[in-house]
Amino acid sequence: MRFGLFGREKREAAGADAAAQVKRQVRELLGLPENAVVAVNEILCADPACPGTETVILVMKPGEKTRAFKVQMGLAELTPEALAQALSTAG
Repeated sequence: MRFGLFGREKREAAGADAAAQVKRQVRELLGLPENAVVAVNEILCADPACPGTETVILVMKPGEKTRAFKVQMGLAELTPEALAQALSTAG
């Protein structure tokens, strides 16, 4: 049991690193100011119509409505091209 916990910690750290990298890319692609907050989460959709795991990105800028972007793939599979395409809907 103890060894399983260490594996989980490594996976969580890898997920945190991947999320941090996506946050940096989002900031760069959207040209966000320092006071903007970017949240990146991987969720598992229980709806049979969903592709399974998806990555949800929230962009929060003070005084503006929160913008949400979804990518139909897990965080580990998310490519810079797929991220750029998802963010291309930003106005």
